[in-house]
Amino acid sequence: MTDFAAVRRKLWAVVLIVGFFALWEVLCLALGVSDLVLPRPSQVFATLFERLPILWPHILQTLMTTMIGFVGGVVIGVAIGALIGVSKVAYDTAYPLLIGFSSIPKVAVVPIFVLWFGSGTVPAVLTSLIICFFPIVVNVATGLATTEPELEDVLKALGASKFDILWNVGLPRVMPFFFAALKVSITYAFVGTVLAETVASNRGVGNVMMSASSNFDVPLVFAGLFILAALGVALYVAFSLIERRVTGWATRRDDFAAA
Repeated sequence: MTDFAAVRRKLWAVVLIVGFFALWEVLCLALGVSDLVLPRPSQVFATLFERLPILWPHILQTLMTTMIGFVGGVVIGVAIGALIGVSKVAYDTAYPLLIGFSSIPKVAVVPIFVLWFGSGTVPAVLTSLIICFFPIVVNVATGLATTEPELEDVLKALGASKFDILWNVGLPRVMPFFFAALKVSITYAFVGTVLAETVASNRGVGNVMMSASSNFDVPLVFAGLFILAALGVALYVAFSLIERRVTGWATRRDDFAAA
């Protein structure tokens, strides 16, 4: 019964998603909405299909740039988050700096990267990195902070070192927070990449969208949006599957979910 309910819920989700695009199509036709304002989904998919050979190198460029920046953000975020989570001095010192840095609009940082490294892939990678590492830092530090002091005292009394406590207790506590941060950060990474590509690159989906916008090719702009959405959803699903394998004990069961 539980499996049937889960399948039915997923089917309803698919139906609602398809219904959303169908309603979009019907409303555009019924209201006579211009293609320059809001193209119909059928036009967007037709444009995507016709120009996919041209778009493919740009898709690969954006995906590669995003993944490089994302991996770098994860490595740096885990290192800083672990340091903040285990050291009160590091927390008091680094946290205000990180909050201040995360408050800076990243579009203001892109021109600085262009001055330092020139236009191209490097500014996009760095923008992707700095925009996605902050959720990793916060979640890793929060996960480590959830370890009860009483439990640490007991383990220390049993002869466990700080490394033993971190490895055997801290890391398992961090995993649910870590994977939650990964799923958020990958979407931020795409935002950073596309932001830099629109300003400081002659390749990538962001550059294609900017060129299409200047030529009033709105269906191509929306095709770029659909590509980015598809890439983001695919990576989100991939991390969700890995999360279930690694932290299945902390994953919410379907039979407790609302219908």
